[in-house]
Amino acid sequence: MHLADLVVRDAEVVDGSGGPSYRADVAVKDGRIVQVVREAAAAGCQRPVGTRVLDAEGLALAPGFVDMHSHSDLALLTDPDHSAKLAQGVTLEVLGQDGLSYAPVDDRTLAEVRQAVAGWNGPGDDVDFTWRSVGEYLDRLDQGVGGEGMAVNAAYLVPQGTVRMLAMGWENRPPTAVELDRMRELVAAGLREGAVGMSSGLTYPPGMYADRAELTELCRVVAESGGYYCPHHRSYGAGALDAYREVIGIAQDAGCALHLAHATLNFAENRGRSGELLALLDEALDGGCDLSLDTYPYTPGATTLAALLPGWASEGGPEAILERLRDDTTAERIRHDLEVTGSDGCHGVPVEWSTVEISGVVDASLGGAVGRTVAELADASGSSPWETARGLLLADRLGATILQHVGHEENVRALMRHRTHTGGSDGILRGAKPHPRAYGTFPRYLGTYVRELGVLTLEECVAHLTGRPAARLGLTDRGLVREGHRADLVLFDPATVAAGATFALPRTPPVGIPYVLVNGRFAVEDGHRTGVLAGRTVRSRR
Repeated sequence: MHLADLVVRDAEVVDGSGGPSYRADVAVKDGRIVQVVREAAAAGCQRPVGTRVLDAEGLALAPGFVDMHSHSDLALLTDPDHSAKLAQGVTLEVLGQDGLSYAPVDDRTLAEVRQAVAGWNGPGDDVDFTWRSVGEYLDRLDQGVGGEGMAVNAAYLVPQGTVRMLAMGWENRPPTAVELDRMRELVAAGLREGAVGMSSGLTYPPGMYADRAELTELCRVVAESGGYYCPHHRSYGAGALDAYREVIGIAQDAGCALHLAHATLNFAENRGRSGELLALLDEALDGGCDLSLDTYPYTPGATTLAALLPGWASEGGPEAILERLRDDTTAERIRHDLEVTGSDGCHGVPVEWSTVEISGVVDASLGGAVGRTVAELADASGSSPWETARGLLLADRLGATILQHVGHEENVRALMRHRTHTGGSDGILRGAKPHPRAYGTFPRYLGTYVRELGVLTLEECVAHLTGRPAARLGLTDRGLVREGHRADLVLFDPATVAAGATFALPRTPPVGIPYVLVNGRFAVEDGHRTGVLAGRTVRSRR
C-alpha cells in the first residue's frame, strides 16, 4: 500500500463491535483507517509503513467515544481547547438535548432560550449568534473557533421545546391546527438540514406542556426522516415507570425509533426498581420497538434550580417566572407544590432541600452559595429553605445550577448492563463546581465499572461507547476500527485509565488516555492537548 500518514503498531484493538480484542497494526491516511493487520509481527506478514509510527505496546486502541447526551452547544464555539471531553477520549458529541437549544429560532425565541438555559451553557455573551435555522447553526459549528473548526465532531437533535416556543410561545395549552402544522414544518426542516432526530425535555417548559398526541404527531415527522426521538421523559421519580411507558407508546404509535435520555430511576420511591424498568424495555424491544438508551455512571443528577419549579409557574417564559417569584402569594403556592405536593418539575416528589446542592451561578457575586445545599444555606442565614431558594432564583435570574443527590447505585449498574445501553455524560461544563460527569464519564466507565467492579467487560463497554451509539446515529463509517472508517481513535491504558474528576475537584483530568485522534489528526498527544481543531458536524443523510 502507499505510505500511510500514521501507523499505530502493536495495539490491543478493542474494535467497538463487542467481539474479542486482538493485536494489530492500524494504518491511517487522509483521515481514514486504511489498513488493519492482525498479529502482524507473529504472522510474519508485511507490516504497514507510515510517515509516523506510534508504538502502542501496552495500550488499547478503540474508536473514539461517542457522548450521546452532551451540553456543549456553545462550548464548541467558545472553547477551542475543550479538554473536558477530548481528554476523556470523546470524539463525537450529540447536541440539542432535553428539548432546549439554539436552533431553530427567531430573535424573540433566541433571547428566551438563551436565558432559559444560561445555567447549562452560560449566557452566551461571548457568542455571535449569526444563525437562526438548524442548517445555519451546523454551518456555524463547522466554522468553529476563529473559522478553523471545532475540537470534536458534533451531531444535533431538533429541540422540541424550542420548536414549541417558536410556534406558540410559552403557553400551557394544546396547539391549534395551524400551530401544530408549524411545528411539523420546523421539525421537518431541521431534519432536512442535517439533524439526526428530535429531543424533548418533558420536565422543562415549554416542551413539558406538550401532550402525548402532540408529541406523537411530531415523532411521525421524525420517523419519516429515519431519525430518532430522544426524550427526557416526564418523571424520574414518582410515576417514572408511567413516564417511560408514555414515551415508548409515543414511539410505537408513530413508528419512530426511540432513544431514552439519561435513563435512570431516582428518589426513594425507585430504590431497587431497575428490574421493573428493564422488563418494560425488554417487552417493548421484543414487540418490535426500536429502542436504545444512554446513562452516566454516577448517582446524583444535575440540572437548574429553576427546573424544580412546577410547570404552571413557568408558563409565559423566564420573565413571567421571575414575576411570580416576586409575588408573595404566588410564591407561597409554588412552595406548597414543591414541599408538600411534589411538583412536576421535581418529578412528582416533595423536594428534600438537603439533597439539592448549588453547583454554579451566573452572577459571580453569588459564588458563596456554590458547593452548599439549600438546607445548609438556609441554616446559615436563619431563613427557610424555600425562601433561600427563592432568593437565589431571583438574584441569579434563574441561572443557578444544582446537583441533586437522589440516585441509587444498584439502578445505575443494572441499566448499564442493558443490551441497548450507550454512554452519555449529560455534562454541564459551566459553574464553579459542576457535576464530575462532564469531565469523567468515559474513563469512569473503563476504570471503575470495567477494571475495578467488573460490571462490564472491556469489549462490552467499548461497544457501548462506540459502535452501538454510532449505529443509533446511522453512521456507517464511524464507531468501529475498520478499514475505510473515519480515524476517530483513542488509545488508553486499560490498567490505569481512570476518571480524575471528583465532586470535590470536578475539573480534574483523567489519567491513562495518552492519545486521541479526531478525523486522523492528533487532538491529544502524550496526554496533552495539541490545539488541533479537526472536528466537523455529522449530518444525517437518511
